[in-house]
Amino acid sequence: MSFNDNVTLDTSQVRGGGGGGPGGMVVGGGLGGIVMLVLALIFGINPGSLPGGGSAFDPGQVQAAGNQDENAFEECKTGADANRNTECRVIGTVNSVQAFWEGELPRFGKEWQPTETVLYSGSTQSACGTASNQVGPFYCPLDKRVYIDAEFFQILEQQFGSSAGPLAQEYVVAHEYGHALQDQLGLLDRAQQDPQGPESGGVRIELMADCLAGAWVNHATTVKDEDTGQAFLKPLTDQDIQDALSAAAAVGDDRIQEKTQGRVSPESWTHGSAEARQRWFLRGYETGDLNQCDTFAVDSVN
Repeated sequence: MSFNDNVTLDTSQVRGGGGGGPGGMVVGGGLGGIVMLVLALIFGINPGSLPGGGSAFDPGQVQAAGNQDENAFEECKTGADANRNTECRVIGTVNSVQAFWEGELPRFGKEWQPTETVLYSGSTQSACGTASNQVGPFYCPLDKRVYIDAEFFQILEQQFGSSAGPLAQEYVVAHEYGHALQDQLGLLDRAQQDPQGPESGGVRIELMADCLAGAWVNHATTVKDEDTGQAFLKPLTDQDIQDALSAAAAVGDDRIQEKTQGRVSPESWTHGSAEARQRWFLRGYETGDLNQCDTFAVDSVN
């Protein structure tokens, strides 16, 4: 989806660095589930053999970023900037997603807790460990932040076949904020209780986040910038939805396993099949209803 040119971007919701030591649970999304390092641990794969050749994990190479420089995102001022610059698009998406949940949750007797995104380049430290484009975007429940390296979207496109369209990128951001919402609702721990397998809690948490991303997309063109009173995003097109579905399919466990190990092993799935990720995104998009995203209320999610 494209942004309306005159809306204002709030860069205070994003910072250029993270802090904290390793430990804790990383909750992935987009490609955040292929989490290159996690793939190596779960599937027994050398990260160097993955598409594009990830390097071995070396904590000594981590360069922890400090607090955001006040000029870090000075080029990101308007929707027009979001349409031409990936980092600005992430910031605009963060603004829109948070504004949506802030307005939506009171209908359910809840209040949205503002959640910061760390938008970095290369690598940085989170309270859940190292963030890098080998890990992919993730939500860290220990410091309540989303971590994204904008260069990840090139990996998603060039190595995993996702569309390069804007909603393919915006879907990833919205998915991570779905995890933030799950955390605020006390649901996130269910991923760790039953982390692997096609019907596992881990898969159900991820597919729920896909559905929550779809729910935001349903309402996104009506979510307004407080400064201008104008909607952040322009009306959806069929191509926008195809872009989002392309990204969802690209990060299905079956697609990733085919690319990385040449076979599909459902018993080790952590995010769901390509078809399931698309279907649950569409469920959220077509209904726009948070209640329709309860993946734990159905017998089968795949």
